[in-house]
Amino acid sequence: MGLKFMTDEWFAKIAELTEAAGDLDPPAGLQDLILNITVTGDDGDRDMCMNAGNIEQGHKDGAPTTLTLPADLARRLFIENDQSAGMQGFMSGQIKVEGDMSKLMAMQTVQASEKQQALQEQIVEITE
Repeated sequence: MGLKFMTDEWFAKIAELTEAAGDLDPPAGLQDLILNITVTGDDGDRDMCMNAGNIEQGHKDGAPTTLTLPADLARRLFIENDQSAGMQGFMSGQIKVEGDMSKLMAMQTVQASEKQQALQEQIVEITE
């Protein structure tokens, strides 16, 4: 049985999987990249961040960019890895960007390391 997307239990399991994975060897374009993300939904807003390409609970102080988007779109982007959903969400106004837009663009052009891809597969498996 999987864990519900964006719950405290889900974030705790991701932190556990990330720690167990060790050095994920992020590519240079992701190493210093931090994006804060606010996910809106029926259960209220939840904060997460992408830190060097990895999902973490909460926002990071000093992040140059913050995205706000609905939960269904966040799931398609960060769990299902549906890149077309990102463009559609941005063009339709579902994704709101505050701060340095170039950081968001950098994330789109960099490929995750093999270790990060393996972690992503584990995250997909634990998410209901």
